Amino acid sequence: MRPVQKNLRRAALALALPLLVLGAVAGYAPRAEAASFQAWVESFWPTARAAGIRRDVYERAFRGLTPDPEVIEAANYQPEYKRPVGEYIDRAVSDKRLETGQRVLVEYKPLLDAVENRYGVDRHIVVAIWAIESNYGENPGDDNVIRSLATLAYRNTKAKFARQQLIAALKILQRGDIDLAHMNGSWAGAMGHTQFIPTTYEAYAVDFDGDGRRNIWGSLPDALGSTAHYLKVSGWRPGETWGYEVQVPRGFNTKAYGLKSYKTLAQWQRMGVRRVSGAPFPRPNDKAGMFAPEGTNGPIFLVINNFRSILRYNQAPSYALAVGHLADRLMGYGEFAHPWPTDENHLSLDQRKELQARLLNGGFLDGDVDGVIGPATLSAVKAYQRQKGLAVDGYPTLTLLKMLRADST
Repeated sequence: MRPVQKNLRRAALALALPLLVLGAVAGYAPRAEAASFQAWVESFWPTARAAGIRRDVYERAFRGLTPDPEVIEAANYQPEYKRPVGEYIDRAVSDKRLETGQRVLVEYKPLLDAVENRYGVDRHIVVAIWAIESNYGENPGDDNVIRSLATLAYRNTKAKFARQQLIAALKILQRGDIDLAHMNGSWAGAMGHTQFIPTTYEAYAVDFDGDGRRNIWGSLPDALGSTAHYLKVSGWRPGETWGYEVQVPRGFNTKAYGLKSYKTLAQWQRMGVRRVSGAPFPRPNDKAGMFAPEGTNGPIFLVINNFRSILRYNQAPSYALAVGHLADRLMGYGEFAHPWPTDENHLSLDQRKELQARLLNGGFLDGDVDGVIGPATLSAVKAYQRQKGLAVDGYPTLTLLKMLRADST
């Protein structure tokens, strides 16, 4: 029995010991994973060298690295329940965040004056992005950016994007804007107070405080200045808002709902769309898309140029809406006129898959049954709603799922 016990202990120890990658210990990984990762690191060197990265910088950046299992888990994780947009907005625009934002606007007024004067981007938008990205600098992320991006480049389905970011991150290190020990960020490689990804940093970060480095981690002037600069080059128009909450007439053709359904505000108005405040649109020739994140069950918006600029920062429309609304609240405006729907009509992952399967069986869906509500599912929902004579908003609800179930009984 003793040899067997010895072999079992040896096997357990072999699985538990950290393995060396490029000569030092920085984490734990199974033997095969570590060896495979080390081989990938060496195979990636020609790509880095072709991009101008020096060998000493490369070796220093990767010394002791193993794949980060938490990054792999985060990248592959699909929550069982997708947070409703209304809940996301409520969390993003919390009372605490508003209170801190008001204090920040006073405390950093000279800096915000300078940033706004140079770039023409409203300070409330800049502060709102700072708030949502890192909670005013409290949560910028403490993951090793090189390790996170290397893990994604090695293991993730979006490896091409991660490799581009990894090269940019190595260039940042090589230039000396930040040292390796302080180059931290999110699991996805977003960095600093306002969470720039490395390629965005390379293209748009600025040395606002004039110390010779673009330090979005430790210099608030650099971070906020970089954010405003990015929005400016993304087409931000000074003195304009991001959009308007609107109401639509009964029987409105909801097939027009869409961020890219561009019409002038005057055209929307001729279709019966009005601001909830009753005020006229100040620039009727502005082109606007319609954003109805909860279909006809919640607030509806006409969004204009500056909303699209925020989308350059983060392409999720709910994010852009949160930034715009938080900025408005910091200016003193109130909550949306129409309430968000309750959670009761939202679908769980299993329910979303069931909805897709029933739409597929009914000939409405041309796509996968994966629980992800993308363009194909939205189009299928609209087709079903159209056939049933419902409001065609593309919004997948529990009520809609119950109708599909009834159709098959």
